[in-house]
Amino acid sequence: MTTGHDLALALRAAYLALHRRSDAAFAPHGVTADQFVLLAALARRMSSDPSTVRAMLVLLERRGLVGRDAHPSDGRARTVVLTAKGLRAYRRLWAAGKPVRAGIVGALRPGEEETLVGLLTRVAAALAAEAVPAGRVPLTPPGTKHE
Repeated sequence: MTTGHDLALALRAAYLALHRRSDAAFAPHGVTADQFVLLAALARRMSSDPSTVRAMLVLLERRGLVGRDAHPSDGRARTVVLTAKGLRAYRRLWAAGKPVRAGIVGALRPGEEETLVGLLTRVAAALAAEAVPAGRVPLTPPGTKHE
């Protein structure tokens, strides 16, 4: 029997595989997967504007949970790093999220968690194993259907 931790790891593995695959697909277009997510969110009229994101970062920085440093190669950019205090907070939050993960598991019938973990593991493996031919993955605007 798997645990909520196994499910979380399987979801993360699937996400990371999708992220790597997306980075490869978007690279010919000069966009990273993270930049695409932001573009998609903006296209869907994301409720968090840049000043809100900045405000969240400032708050987290004031609380000592993150630090912002000069970017190593882009003088206009800043990098955000998790501090030791932030890591401790993260660990507390992980524990606080246990009921959420339990809710996910509780929504599944007996045996379905193992099935879901297995399916996500297969998805992650398939995405990691497949090569993305350059220029072969279309960027479909939000709201359109894939054929």
